Amino acid sequence: MVQQVTKGIKISVETTFEGAFYRNYKIQYAFGYTITIENQSKDAVQLYARHWEIYDALNKTETVTGEGVVGKKPVLKPGEQHTYTSGCILTAPFGAMKGHYFMVNFSTTEKFQVSIPTFKLNAAFAIN
Repeated sequence: MVQQVTKGIKISVETTFEGAFYRNYKIQYAFGYTITIENQSKDAVQLYARHWEIYDALNKTETVTGEGVVGKKPVLKPGEQHTYTSGCILTAPFGAMKGHYFMVNFSTTEKFQVSIPTFKLNAAFAIN
């Protein structure tokens, strides 16, 4: 598990290898990740967007930006947390992801970014 705190918002990430499959005569590797967002600040905040950089071992990079996370824009009061699971497909058995969430502080109306620490995606059979 990797963790990081930015402006009182703690991000924790756990990853899983889901399996390999063929698509269009090419092998693909599926990975899952579970992220917990914990509000350790004194103010209520809302996550309203995300930005990802997804890397695989074959030097392919994909950038994804969008609203919310898995269809939600969670509001977190002090001490609350939100956990969700998502995934990605790589063309190599290992890679990495990093990014940030766009959030707003309800007390100050300040918009800010929360870093998502770099986390590795590894198929166990490929590690040695």
